[in-house]
Amino acid sequence: MDQHTKITKTNPRTPADNPFAKHSRQWESFAYVYPVVSRRSRGLSVGINLNPDTICNFDCVYCQVDKQEDPKPKPVDLSRLQEELTALLAAVASGELWAHPRFAGIDPALKRINDIAFSGDGEPTTAKGFAEAVEIAVSLKTDFGLNDAKLVLITNATLLSRPNVEAALQVLDQNHGEVWAKLDAGTEAYYKRIDRSAVPLKTILDNILTCGKRRPIVIQSMFANLHGQPIPGDEFEAYASRVTELIQAGCRIKLIQLYTVARQPLEPYVSALTDDALSRLADRLSRRAPGLTVQWFGASG
Repeated sequence: MDQHTKITKTNPRTPADNPFAKHSRQWESFAYVYPVVSRRSRGLSVGINLNPDTICNFDCVYCQVDKQEDPKPKPVDLSRLQEELTALLAAVASGELWAHPRFAGIDPALKRINDIAFSGDGEPTTAKGFAEAVEIAVSLKTDFGLNDAKLVLITNATLLSRPNVEAALQVLDQNHGEVWAKLDAGTEAYYKRIDRSAVPLKTILDNILTCGKRRPIVIQSMFANLHGQPIPGDEFEAYASRVTELIQAGCRIKLIQLYTVARQPLEPYVSALTDDALSRLADRLSRRAPGLTVQWFGASG
C-alpha cells in the first residue's frame, strides 16, 4: 500500500450500546431541525431537514426515510426553521440537550457540535428556501460562537450546477463549509439499480467534478448487499475508475467515506455488508487511488 494512503476504520461499538443507531429526524415538535450523534462526525450533528415532505429526485433502494404514500411539496417555513435552530443551539449551549433521555450515556467526548448539516428526507438543494436556509445557519452559527463547527451540505449532486445552488455553496465556502456528495456506482446500469434516479450518472459525475474543482469535497458511497450479493467486482472497479478520473481531471477529493446500511432500508432485499467486506473495498479503492484518504463505517458504527 502507498505510504501516503490512509484508511481509517470507524466502527468502535457493538449494536447494543451503539449511540449512532439513534438517527431519527423527529425531535420534539420541531418540523425542520433535529440533533443526532453522528457516526461520521464523531460528535453532535445538528440536522436541517428541508424536505419533511419526503420528496426526493432519488429513490435509493437503501433509503431509510419513512416515505409517504402520496407526498405533496410544502414550502419551507424559514421563520420556524430559524426559531427551531435557535432553540436547539441554545439547548446545546446550556447543556439542557444532554439531559434528554435520547442522549443518556453519551460519551462526554461526543458532547460537542461538530457540524450543522443540511441532511433530510430528500435532496436539500431542491428546496426553494435552500439559499435562505444557508444564510440562517451561517448567522446563528456566528451568534452562538460556533467558529469550529462545520456547515455541511449532504447532497446527491443532481443540482450542484444550478446558479442559485452554487451561490449558496460560495456562502458555505466562506463559513467553514463542506460539500458531501453521493457517488454509489461506476456504471449507469448499477446506478439505476441502486439510486433509481432519472438524472443520468454522467450529470452526477460532471457536477461533482465542477464542484470539486472549486473547493475540496467529500464523497460518500453506500455499498450494501442486494438479494444477499455485494457489489460485483467489475462494478466496484468501474466505480474506482470514476473516482480516479475525477481526481485526474482536477476534482479535489479530500476524503471518501464508504458506509453500509445501519438502519431499516426501504427495500427488504437490501442488507448491510460485513465489516470485512467493507474494509476490503476500502483497501481496493486506496490501491487504485494512492494518496486518497478513505474512511469506512460498518453497520454498527
